[in-house]
Amino acid sequence: MIILGIETSCDETGVCIIETKESEQGTILTVLGNQLYSQVAKHAEFGGVVPMMAKREHAKNLVPLLKKCLEEAEYNRPGSLTHHPSLTKEGEAGKRDESRLASSSLAKEECHSADKAVENILIREPELFTELLKLLETIEKPNIDAIAVTNGPGLEPALWMGVTFAKALAIAWNTPAIPTNHMEGHILVSSLQIMENKDSPSKAKERPCFTIIETKYPAIALLISGGHTQLVLIKDKLDYEIIGGTRDDAVGEAFDKVARMLGLPYPGGPQISKYADAWKENSNNKKQNFKFPRPMINSKDLDFSFSGLKTSVLYTLKEIPEITEDIKQEIAYEFKEAVMEVLATKTKSALIEYGAKSLIVGGGVIADKNIRLALEKTARETGVEFLLPEISASTDNALMIALAGLVRCKMLGDKCQMSDFKANGNLSL
Repeated sequence: MIILGIETSCDETGVCIIETKESEQGTILTVLGNQLYSQVAKHAEFGGVVPMMAKREHAKNLVPLLKKCLEEAEYNRPGSLTHHPSLTKEGEAGKRDESRLASSSLAKEECHSADKAVENILIREPELFTELLKLLETIEKPNIDAIAVTNGPGLEPALWMGVTFAKALAIAWNTPAIPTNHMEGHILVSSLQIMENKDSPSKAKERPCFTIIETKYPAIALLISGGHTQLVLIKDKLDYEIIGGTRDDAVGEAFDKVARMLGLPYPGGPQISKYADAWKENSNNKKQNFKFPRPMINSKDLDFSFSGLKTSVLYTLKEIPEITEDIKQEIAYEFKEAVMEVLATKTKSALIEYGAKSLIVGGGVIADKNIRLALEKTARETGVEFLLPEISASTDNALMIALAGLVRCKMLGDKCQMSDFKANGNLSL
């Protein structure tokens, strides 16, 4: 099965094509093409993501990224909008193709009708329509089975752009579109285990290949990103129950805000980690001057709160006459230690309470090596399987969306296909 994934939930524009095949080792996933564009530099001066700017950047980059992805997947042959490469082969498929294209006038009529339908979908984005039409007129329809696109949660203007683009492609290529939950993508991508290229079913040996690991259930997923902090009970595949969440700031949001207090650039997570690591490396024989609270660490529920921790950092900084680089490093270190302790403690409680067999972690915040290690230790202490994605797949990307679409196709069949879905910024698992 071949799936095209599209991701535009925030400030990354992603397009990815994956292929899966069965082998003696199980299901093998090959990445045929994968393109990602980050808008971080454009939003940095504003200290956060500007939704309408993100939308405009997605509109500008979706067609170029799709073109590069198709070229990477070797779907860059000249042809027409209505011509499918897999139907040119000998056999019954080829006969159907010859029959369908027997009348050139009918083919032109079909093409015009598809163009008009695509234009109607992209009526509010005339420049995007023009660029997409140029691309469609120069390539053959790729041999894909479905188009998976993020329809939530996220920034609604950004999501809308990806959804309308996917719908336009679905009409142009007569291919089903699958609405996909962004957070489900973060969960499922943890099941990919990279393998040596020599075992790849693909002829292009340089293409990344993964085996899809079967998760042991029940599982607990910890999802930590700029917009989410959630503990999710997964009773079985695609069966989710949110058992804990943040009551105020998401963990990634808290990192960004504390970084701003320290005068560090956006995004704050990597900057806080950089300063924290610097203090740890040079802290021999140094007295620790700051101790921040661990909010809700002893509460009987599985919820989080980072607002109080953020406020504690703010008040501490106000009391310091001169904030040196050394002080910034120590505050970053202690803030991060507080966050990691809360995350690890709450996650451990969830694993024990629900008798989990697996711990899954996902979201952009787990790109941090120390947070990864802290949660790995938690899994080891509770004796559960630990699943987390490669660092390159931790932040928002289209690989995880393509994978989520693939899993839904296999599990739900035709029920996963929809034509009237919309962008939903508050979509829940």
